Amino acid sequence: MNLIADTDAPRDHRQELTVPTGDAVPMVHARVLQPNFALAQPEPHVFGLREIARILYRWRWLILVVILAAVTLAAVITLLTPPKYRAIASLEITQPAAELIQGSGVQPIALRDPQFLTTQYGLLRSKSLARRVVRSLNLAKNPALAPQNAAPSAREEIATARVAGNFAVLPVATSRLVGISYTSSDPALAAAIANGFADNFIAADLQRKFDATADARRFLQSRIASTKTALESSERALVQYAQSQGLVQVGGGEGGAGTSSDSTSLDSASLMAINASLAEAINARILAQQKYRQNAQSGQTADLINDPTVQGLIAERAKTQSEYDQKLSLYKPDFPAMQQLAARIEAIDQQLKRQRGGVVTASRSEYEAAVARERELRAKVDQLKSSVLDTRGRGIQYNILLREVDTNRTLYDALLQRYKNIGVAGGMGSSVASIVDRAEAPGGPYSPNLTSNLLIAIFMGSAIGIGLAFLVEFIDDTIKSPDDIRKKINVTPLGAIPVVGRNVTLYEAISEPQNPIAEAYLSVCTAIEFATAAGLPKSILMASARAGEGKSSSAFAIANVFARRGLSVLLIDADMRKPTFKVNAGDGQPVTGLANLLTSDAPLRSHVTATKFANLSLLPCGHIPPNPAELLSSSRMRDIIAQCEAGYDLVIVDAPPVLGLADAPVLSSMCEATVFIIQASAVRRPAMVSAVERLRASGGTVIGAILTKLSAKTAGYGYGYGYGYGYSQYAYGGDAGTDSSGRRIELVD
Repeated sequence: MNLIADTDAPRDHRQELTVPTGDAVPMVHARVLQPNFALAQPEPHVFGLREIARILYRWRWLILVVILAAVTLAAVITLLTPPKYRAIASLEITQPAAELIQGSGVQPIALRDPQFLTTQYGLLRSKSLARRVVRSLNLAKNPALAPQNAAPSAREEIATARVAGNFAVLPVATSRLVGISYTSSDPALAAAIANGFADNFIAADLQRKFDATADARRFLQSRIASTKTALESSERALVQYAQSQGLVQVGGGEGGAGTSSDSTSLDSASLMAINASLAEAINARILAQQKYRQNAQSGQTADLINDPTVQGLIAERAKTQSEYDQKLSLYKPDFPAMQQLAARIEAIDQQLKRQRGGVVTASRSEYEAAVARERELRAKVDQLKSSVLDTRGRGIQYNILLREVDTNRTLYDALLQRYKNIGVAGGMGSSVASIVDRAEAPGGPYSPNLTSNLLIAIFMGSAIGIGLAFLVEFIDDTIKSPDDIRKKINVTPLGAIPVVGRNVTLYEAISEPQNPIAEAYLSVCTAIEFATAAGLPKSILMASARAGEGKSSSAFAIANVFARRGLSVLLIDADMRKPTFKVNAGDGQPVTGLANLLTSDAPLRSHVTATKFANLSLLPCGHIPPNPAELLSSSRMRDIIAQCEAGYDLVIVDAPPVLGLADAPVLSSMCEATVFIIQASAVRRPAMVSAVERLRASGGTVIGAILTKLSAKTAGYGYGYGYGYGYSQYAYGGDAGTDSSGRRIELVD
C-alpha cells in the first residue's frame, strides 16, 4: 500500500511508507518507571561571569544602540551649548601661629586644626563674600548678571546669587593652596570676579579681626573703669577703718605698708621682736648659770685656765717648785734658801686662790644679770600679748577689707595686661590668606568639552544599555539555555537542538554523522537511555506546552536514531486534532490509523505503516474524530499502547500540545516516560510550569526536557558550539526525504 501525506495541511512533510502484514500483537500492561535523576528544588538564580557574558553578548546590539544614541545626544548638546570661560586665582591659606607660653619669647608655632581649612573654604563660598564682591566691582549694573529694570536691591540680590552660583573653590590636596575660579561667558569678567573674590576675602578677614579686637577693647575698657572704681573704694575704706581703730600695719608687701595682706600691726611686730630677745636672754641665762656652777664646784675651769694672770702664776709656781725639788737633794728643808723657796711657793698658791675666787664672783654676777634681763623681757612679752590679742580682734574687719583690696588690685592688673595684649595683636593687621597667582583672562573656553562629554556619554550609555539588557533579561522569563530548564521549571535537561537554516531537510541533517543536528539528537537519545533506573523506557510521550516547538520533528529524529541502533521503533501520531504524519490510502483503499483502531476491534498490525527507514514503523492518526479526548482516555487506548510496547522495542507517541487540551496528560499517564519539548526563547515560564505540572498531576513521569531551536545569536555567549561548527545551513521543518515518485512525508508540527 502506498501512503501519501495530506498536501493541504500547513508545513506538512510527506514520505512514502510500506505497510507490513502480520498477526496482532498480544496485549501487555505498561510499566511504571521512576526518573533516574532526582528532582531537585529550583536553584536560586545567581549571576556569574558566564551568565553576565551571555546576557551582554545576546543584547549587544541594544547596548550599542543606546551608546550611539547617548553619544549623538552629547555631541548635539555640546555643539549647541554656548562657550564658557573659567578664570582661576590661587591663594595660600596659613593658619595663625600661637605661642605655647605667652610672653616667653619662644618662637611661635602653627597649631594643626583639621577644621581650619574647611572653615576657610566655607567662608570663600559664603553669600556675604559674594555680596561684597558684587558691591566692590559694581556688578549689579552689569546687564549680564542682573536685569537693569529691577530695583537696586533686587539687582544686587540677583547678581549676588549668579556670582555665587558660578564661583567654585578648588582645594589643592595635601597643601595649604586653594584655587578660586569663576566661570562666565566673558573671559575678562571671569578674571575680574575671580580676583575680586581673592582681594575681598583678604579684606574681609582683616575686617573681621579688626572688628573683633575693637569689640574686645571696648569691653575691656568698660571693665577696667569699673574695676578701678571698685579698687579705689576698697582702698579708701581700708585706710578709714585703720585710722578709726588706731591700727598701724608694718612690713607691707609690694603694695606698700598697710595695703597688703602680708602686713602686720605695730604691737605684733614689737611682740615678735621682744619674743626673739627673750629667747636670746633665756639662752644667755642658761649659759651663765652653767658657767657659775662649774666655777663654784671645780677649781679648774675654762675661764680660770684661760686667764693670763693665772697662767703666769702657775708657770712661776712650777718653776719654783722645780728649783725647790732640785735643791732638796743638797739642802735640808730648814735651810734658809730652802725656806725662802717654800715661802715663795706658798705666796704663789695664795695668789692663785685669790684669783680663783675672783673668777667665781664674776661668773655669779654674770648669772644674776642674765636672770634679771630674762625677767624683764618676760614681763614685756606678757604685756604685749594682751595688746596683740586686742589688736587682732579689731583687725578681723581690717583683714576682710584688705582681701577685698588685694582682689580688686589683681583683677585690675589682669585686665590691664589683657588690654595691652589685645592692643598689640590688633595692631598687627596680618591675614590668613595671601595671593599666590592672580587670575588672568582665559585664552580658550572651559566648557563645553567635547571629548569629556563624549566620554561621559559613552559611560552613561554603556550603563543605561547594560541596565536595559539586564532589565529585559529579567523580564524575559523564557527558557534560553539548557541551564534554565532545571532552574526555572525543575526538569532535568536532556539536551539542546540548534536552530538551522532552511536549505537542508531534517532527514538530510540527521543522516550525516558529523552534522550538529545528528550529534545533538544522538546526545539526547543517550540521555534518554540513562534517564530512568530501568534503562530505556518502552514507551515515550513527546509533549510540548504549545504547537510549533519542534515536538514532531524531535519525535521523528529520536525514533530514527533508535531505529538505526537496531531497535524496532513504532512512531504513533496521537495528535487527532492536527496530525503531523498523514498517509493517503489511495483510491479504493481503506483508511488506517489510530482513530480507526480506537473505534474498532481491528488488530494493531493492520493499521501500522512501514516506512522506508529500517526498523521504523508508523501508526498514523487516520480520520480526525469529533471527540479525540474521549477516544484517547478510553481503555482501548491503554490496551493499544500495551500491545505496541509488547510488539516493539520502543514506542514514541507524538501528542498534541498540553495547554488547553486534555489529550497529552491522558497519554502521559499511559506511557512509561514523558519527554517535554521546549522551544528556546519562545514560551514563558508560567506556561511551561503549568504544562509540566499537568503532566505530573495526571500520573505521567517526566524524565526530562529537550531545548529545541537554540540559536547561538539569541542564546548568547556560551552556547551554540557544543555540537560542531557551521550548522547555519541546516534547518528544522525541511523535508525528511523524497523518493523517485516524489511522494513524501513532512515532519513538522
